[in-house]
Formats: sequence, C-alpha cells, structure tokens
Amino acid sequence: MPRVIQVFDTTLRDGEQSPGVSLNVKEKLEIARQLSRLNVDVIEAGFPVASPGDFEAVTAVAKEVTGPVIAALARAVKGDIDRAWEALRPARRPRIHTFIATSDIHMKYKLRKEPAQVLEMVAAAVRHAKSYVPDVEFSAEDATRSNREFLRVVFETAIEAGATVLNVPDTVGYTTPREFAELIRYLKENVRGIDGVTLSVHCHNDLGLAVANSLAAIESGVGQVECTINGIGERAGNAALEEIVMALATRRDYFDAITGVVTEQIYRTSRMVSTLTGMAVQTNKAIVGDNAFAHEAGIHQDGVLKERTTYEIMTPESIGLAKSRLVLGKHSGRHAFKERLKELGYVLSDEEVNRAFEEFIALADKKKDVSDRDIEAIVEGRHGKAAERFSLEYLNVVSGNKTVPTATVRLYKDGELVEEAACGDGPVDATYKAIDRITGERTDLEEYSIRAVTGGKDALGEVTVRIRDNGNIFTGRGVSTDIIEASALAYINAINKMLFSRDVAGKGPANSS
Repeated sequence: MPRVIQVFDTTLRDGEQSPGVSLNVKEKLEIARQLSRLNVDVIEAGFPVASPGDFEAVTAVAKEVTGPVIAALARAVKGDIDRAWEALRPARRPRIHTFIATSDIHMKYKLRKEPAQVLEMVAAAVRHAKSYVPDVEFSAEDATRSNREFLRVVFETAIEAGATVLNVPDTVGYTTPREFAELIRYLKENVRGIDGVTLSVHCHNDLGLAVANSLAAIESGVGQVECTINGIGERAGNAALEEIVMALATRRDYFDAITGVVTEQIYRTSRMVSTLTGMAVQTNKAIVGDNAFAHEAGIHQDGVLKERTTYEIMTPESIGLAKSRLVLGKHSGRHAFKERLKELGYVLSDEEVNRAFEEFIALADKKKDVSDRDIEAIVEGRHGKAAERFSLEYLNVVSGNKTVPTATVRLYKDGELVEEAACGDGPVDATYKAIDRITGERTDLEEYSIRAVTGGKDALGEVTVRIRDNGNIFTGRGVSTDIIEASALAYINAINKMLFSRDVAGKGPANSS
C-alpha cells in the first residue's frame, strides 16, 4: 500500500514573495478556489501580520474555501500568532504555521539571540498557537545549515509544546539530495516523539535542486511536501508542485508514494497562476511548459506515432491538457463554446461566459480558426480586472520608419468618453503617452513583455506590463491580434489596478497585483 504524501501549497504566501509579484484579495481567492479543485491538502493563504491586504486575503480564503486546511504564517512572536488566528478564525480547518531561524548564522546576525533564547521562543510560540488551534506547524528556518544536535532539541521542544507538524526548510537552497536524505533520517531516528507528528520539508531552488531534494526527503520518510505552482517564490523559487506530484504519479513503482492531487487540474492551475502573477512559464518547463509534450525531431515523431510511450512517459491528458485542440470558428454556438470552457477547466458564471463568448466571436471574425490557446487567452485576459475607471473605446496609431509615431486614444473615463493624442519614440510609447494624458497619471514602466499566444500570422499577442507607483508594483495584461491594442489594454489594466489599490488603501498600503 503506497504512502499518501500531504501537499502543502504555499503559492499564495511564499510564491507571492517572488520579486515583482503581488496579488490582490480577489486574485488570491481565485487561486485558492482553484487550489481546492486541484485538491491540495493545505493552502498557506498568507502572512497576516505583513499587511492589511494579506490579512484580508487570508480571512477571505478562510471564509470561502473549504476542503483543504487553511494555514497562516506567523513568526514566533505573540502578536504575529494573534493576528494569524484572527485572520483564520472563519476557517473550518485552520492551521497556524509559526517559525524561527535555528542556524548559527541566522541566530547570530539576524535574530541576535542565543540558542537558549531561541528554544524559549519556540516553546512559547507553539504553546500560544496551540491555545487557538489544534493544528500547529513549526518550522526551523534555515534547518539545513543548522547544527543537527541543536535542531534535534528545537524539534523536541516544539513537540512537547504541542506542534502537530514539524517542517525542515532548506531556506536558501543549500543542501543536496544525499545530504538532505541523511538529515531527514537523522531526525526520524533521534527526535523524541517524532513518530507522533507529521514531518514536512520546504525546499528552495537556488541550486536547481528543490524538487530533487523534496523527492529525496519523501524517500526518507517525510509525510508532507511544501511547494508552489510553477515553482515560483523567493529568489530562484520553490519546489514546483506539478513536478513533485507527477514524479510520484509517474514513478509510483519507485517511490511507492502518492498524493491526493487531481492531476487533470494541473495545467489549468499553472495557467491561472502564470496569468495572475504575470510570470510566464518557460517554454521548456517540465510538465506545464509549451514544449513539455512537443516533438520536433523526426526520430521522436516517428516513435511517438508508432507507440506514444517511446518518448512520452506521461500523457498530456493526465495534467488536463487536451491531446488534440478543438478548433472553433465564428459559426460555433454559445453552447459549444461553454462546453469547451468546461473541458478546459474554467468555472465561470453565465455573465462571464457571455462576455467571453462576445470576445470569442469578435476574434473569430478576425481569425479563420480559434484554438484552445486562443480561448484560454480570451478568458484569462479577463482575470484580475479591477474596478474599471478607464476602458478602451478607440485606438488609432500612425507609424513608420520615416514617420513620427502618433497615437490617438479614446477612453471611457468613469463612464464618459475622453480623447487625447500624443507622439512618441514608437507606436507603443505614443499610445502610452496619450493614455497618460487622459488618466493624468505619471507612472514608471518597470517592465514590458510581449509573446505570441498561438502560431500563425493571425496569432493573438499577449502583452504584460508592470508599473510602479509609490513603491508598489502593479501588473497589467492584454491580449489581441493587434499588439498595439494588446499593449494599450495591458497598460490600462495596470492603471485600473493601481487606482483601485489607492481607493482601497486609504487605511494603509494595499496588496497590488
């Protein structure tokens, strides 16, 4: 009988700590709902004491998402733990996750505390968290660089205080699979009471070993792995959920371990996180990259056509990716479109379906065939739209190698049409200057990227922009067969989010996106 490994997803907490990424409450809730459909065991919804926005997001997830355990992070400090419990109070299955650093370098230079003081804080924090919830996780930050004997004492202290989960983080991605496996075995053999708790690992990817280290820990007997969708997170990121889950599913013969994850929801979840964070998935990314199930070499193509398993060790269907893409056109009906959305994993209201269908028909008038990727781009282009102060009504651009680029833009501004024109260094620059004249905003454009969603001359272009306002980063996204229009839509989307954040955050800095 295979062991069941618990999957602790920290996309909404550690994943959101990726440089340049910040999700608003609505976006966090949308991802949390999808994580519930993915059937992860634990959703770490955020770090409530970090900001009013994070507190609000954790509370919203705790109220609305059922099924998984909902966890909140807290330092080993009374105020953090109180705030975490306040946010988690509505959850049906709450978990407080408290942590403190245990390595010599962290204790000396960051905490400026002696080991004895750290032990006192561990005991006090876990006891305090336990007074609120029966499920308490304790993490020894930088465990892989900690003294093993001290780490043993730390974990015994946490168990005695009431911890139900012990987490061993490779906080800076320092360890190797063999070293990590040895550490896990040492802890299992030497920590008094460890058989009565769940042992967990949380691996970072600084040396590209996060997934390998997590799998080595599973081999050594841990019962929970902490990971993120697409491996996003601090610095080089975290262990990628999809890679761990599919490694266990594909090599069950070797690991003799399984998860409860609904693998057919993996691709859909990956796309959602990529869209809402503005972090594109690299083309050759394992499991969810565009090339993960693509074959170009003639020998490979011949082999797959004769017998799929010659070059594919898992099926695209197993992660929710359609093997053959259904092509819809302008004569396709609303019902067929709605059914295709369901097959692609989208759960939309009737109003959202109707809006998406209108965009689909408009696109179908421009393109002969509309593929699944086009449909995904249409739907995802609507994700995370803040209350719209501005919306695009008209855009005309004149540009050429011997012409001064000029853009005329007409926007709805709080329901009224306003038009402006501007010149620039190029068509996009001119468009953005015209938009700035209408909005009256002067923002710093931190990043601009464009990619083709589908192939062909009539491909949809997807533009992602990041703007900075008073230290906050806001991500906007736009899709269109016209890359200038996509650029305008992305910029307007980011500005709307910025203004929405300002409206919400009169009480303090809000989470941006």
